[in-house]
Amino acid sequence: MRRVVCPGSFDPVTNGHLDIISRASRLYDEVVVAVLINKSKKSLFTVDERADMITEVTKEYGNVTVDTFYGLTVDYCRNQGIPVIVRGLRAVSDYEYELQMAQMNHRIAGVETLFMATNPEYAFLSSSLMKEVVKFGGDISGLVPDIVHDRLVERLTGD
Repeated sequence: MRRVVCPGSFDPVTNGHLDIISRASRLYDEVVVAVLINKSKKSLFTVDERADMITEVTKEYGNVTVDTFYGLTVDYCRNQGIPVIVRGLRAVSDYEYELQMAQMNHRIAGVETLFMATNPEYAFLSSSLMKEVVKFGGDISGLVPDIVHDRLVERLTGD
């Protein structure tokens, strides 16, 4: 069985993330979306809330599962027997950072990294940008799944 992990903080998941997840689901037998527990970062949503939202918006894919982890992605891969990490690239600046991480991951654990160019429709999306826009009353409809939109608005504006 060919397995891949799609790691990230997903605070919250965007349509850009879902684009990469859905495309990976067509290439691999199983895609594990691994939600990072980052104890040094203040997240808007708890790790369980993030995992629940991703589970909800990926339920149409029969080969996507959601998990949480703490620590190095390569340790998670090694423990789960997953040989490949998939990462979306939005811009050249993403590539420079991700290439360095990919080389380190391969060096310390032999884990390969698959880079997927983000669909241009979503290339400008980031979770932090979505939070910022909602915080100041902007409309992000169509940029995140409806359930995520509603939770963001509720959390950031009280509506």
